[in-house]
Amino acid sequence: MSDKSDKSEKSSNTHLPNTLPVCPVRGSVIYPGMVMPIDAGRPVSIKAIDAALAQERVILIVSQRDKDVEEPTGDDLYDIGTACNVLRMRKNSDGSVQMLVQAFARVRVSRYFKEAGHLSADVTLIEEVEGKATELKALFREVKGRFENLLKEGKYLSPEVAQFVINLEDPTQLADYIAFHLDFKLEDKQRILETASAIERLKRVAVLLDAELDLLETQRRIQQQVKDEVDKNQREFYLREQMKAIQRELNGEDGELEVEEFREKVAALKLPENVLPEVERELNRFARMHPDSAEASVVRTYLDWIVGLPWNTRTEDQINLKQAKAILEEDHYGLDKVKDRVLEYLAVRKLKLERLTNPSGKTGDVGQAKQGEIAAEEVAKGPILLFVGPPGVGKTSIAKGIAKSLGRKYHRISLGGARDESDIRGHRRTYIGALPGRVIQGLRQAGSKNPVFLLDEVDKLGASYQGDPAAALLELLDPAQNKEFTDHYLGVPFDMSEVLFICTANFAENIPGPLMDRMEMLEFTSYIEQEKLEIAKRYLLPRQLGENGLRDKQVIVTEAALTRLITHYTREAGVRNLEREIGTLLRKAARVILEDGKKRIRITDADLERYLGPARFMPESEAREPQVGVATGMFYTPVGGDIMFIETSVMPGKGQLILTGQLGEVMKESARAALSYAKKNAVRLGIPLEKFDNSDVHIHVPAGAVPKEGPSAGIALTTSLVSALAETPVRNDVSMTGEITLTGRVLAIGGVKEKVLGARRAGIREVILPKQNQPDLSDIPAYLRHNLRFHFAENLDQALNWVLVGGTKGMGAKPTEPVRKPRRPKVQPAARA
Repeated sequence: MSDKSDKSEKSSNTHLPNTLPVCPVRGSVIYPGMVMPIDAGRPVSIKAIDAALAQERVILIVSQRDKDVEEPTGDDLYDIGTACNVLRMRKNSDGSVQMLVQAFARVRVSRYFKEAGHLSADVTLIEEVEGKATELKALFREVKGRFENLLKEGKYLSPEVAQFVINLEDPTQLADYIAFHLDFKLEDKQRILETASAIERLKRVAVLLDAELDLLETQRRIQQQVKDEVDKNQREFYLREQMKAIQRELNGEDGELEVEEFREKVAALKLPENVLPEVERELNRFARMHPDSAEASVVRTYLDWIVGLPWNTRTEDQINLKQAKAILEEDHYGLDKVKDRVLEYLAVRKLKLERLTNPSGKTGDVGQAKQGEIAAEEVAKGPILLFVGPPGVGKTSIAKGIAKSLGRKYHRISLGGARDESDIRGHRRTYIGALPGRVIQGLRQAGSKNPVFLLDEVDKLGASYQGDPAAALLELLDPAQNKEFTDHYLGVPFDMSEVLFICTANFAENIPGPLMDRMEMLEFTSYIEQEKLEIAKRYLLPRQLGENGLRDKQVIVTEAALTRLITHYTREAGVRNLEREIGTLLRKAARVILEDGKKRIRITDADLERYLGPARFMPESEAREPQVGVATGMFYTPVGGDIMFIETSVMPGKGQLILTGQLGEVMKESARAALSYAKKNAVRLGIPLEKFDNSDVHIHVPAGAVPKEGPSAGIALTTSLVSALAETPVRNDVSMTGEITLTGRVLAIGGVKEKVLGARRAGIREVILPKQNQPDLSDIPAYLRHNLRFHFAENLDQALNWVLVGGTKGMGAKPTEPVRKPRRPKVQPAARA
């Protein structure tokens, strides 16, 4: 020890100054009466020790609330500490300080403050409170007894410390020494320091000793359980081996061979980590069962399903865009949007694969990408598509074509009329005859982890007391959840994220909103006549020739005959009935060939009535001449578009509006809006005002047996009404469609393509459409717009001026814009539409 250290040694004193230097300590609490060495390495502590030596050699030892704070302030320290005499101090070569202190009093800090690079504190003495002697003595004995029990239970303390504590006779020091030497929490030790009453300190220590005893008991119990479990596993191993020997004697080698066969198959599957434990548990159960027991049959069926599923079997996608496009074009005519979506998926898949596997990171013209930039599961993730459209338009058949173009397996699940959740998720194994759901069954049949799954007729799902299948589909069709789809029968998750799901529906509004939100909808519109003609020539006619035993060119059906067959013998959105009619026609032709001995038959449009009877449908055609009160509207149904005539008759009466023809509520409202528009603009349109009060207006829309609904007949209703009231004829070669408002604005409508083609078939050559629908003409091929003239109306004045004979000028109508002379809008030629 150096000279300076020797001079720093002094005897202790119990004088308490009002202000003391503060030495923060971390993770420990010192109690009065103790002599303790303290190591100090932080500058704030060393300076506090120097200040104490320079004054009365009294220092305040206070615990930090957070031991990780390197430069504590007053807020980081407790308010109760211990006043200590510095008995000895020594400085080390590394700059740290070691001192020996003797604690002599509990003190309360009223204020911390910074002074000469260290903390100081204003302190007051906390007087010791002993309490009743009898209670103190009883607590003293109780605490000492619990301490001794703790040592007997295995709590380790050095023999010197344990003997010292046991030999203590001062009740006020027993609680302090026990709290110091046992590994209580810092907060508990500080609470004992802050307690002035010896009785209360002993009570607190008694509670802490009880907690330690409980902890030791729990540890001993856990150790015993672990030991018992190890012994049990060893015992089970020996018993299992004995059971195998017994089973071999009773059942021969077959039962054991079956178990080993299952084990080999399970090992070869390389099951996911979250699946393997459950399968091994069932396999171990099966090994312990008699092969002929009922339970063994249940477990055997379960294991058969597990080993039969394609856990890691998948087909490689054909990422050749040209080849995929050729396959799609070969099997299906039209459906461009669906084909484009499939080719887009293939293109994205190809780019992802290149970014994942190309070690150079070069992807040609698409830019740079590092290896492994995209996760493998993201590359394999399949889209979830919804095909919505009327029956017979090719929704199901295009799904087969998609699977063929991708080189994937194909499986179809018909959900029409399904009312049980177990159809999707399967039955729980507690039921007799339980099986997985149709999704897992389909995967097993497909034999691939990434097939094309067609969920047919999802809009026809039902709900019953057995559950809602549509709700069960929510997890299956959610890309964020179907990676861990759990079938009730399997009881383990199966990754469905690589499956390309395609759903079909006739009516999207029947699909629940949450389910609809998970799918990408592609709408299938009905085939137009030209598309049906091409489909009949390319696919239907050759197929029916083969099915009816006829050779190519043995029966020749002219294009005119096919066209008449489409327009006069079928009325549908798709081509199913058309194929049936072609089959009927060819069967009759085959009979004629055999009966009359002809080698070849040519069927023209004039021959259809002889083979198929009179025409079943007569499409509307344009009126022969302009008429007052008769306007030509256009409508659209799932089976295509056509024209309709709206007739208005004005007769003497009391101002009533009569609507007939099975009109829906929306169409009736359009008629009322048309009447309100006519009344408001009567003077401008040359209609006598008294006519509204003295006449009844009757609007009729043939055919009366067909329900009609929708707002798109607004222009036609207004035209028919104004024509009848103003007694001005309506042009018979113009058809119109568009929703109207009370102010005369013309709003956009739907089904433009079908309506225009229906008007074209009826012989109409001029069509009035809302201005907002002008971009929709791009959906109509240019050759079908040939010889059609389109007018795009923004308001009713424009529409009336085009459709009424002589225009609105002949009616005495005033211009709607008095500032400038109204002029007829420029008509857009069909070729440039």
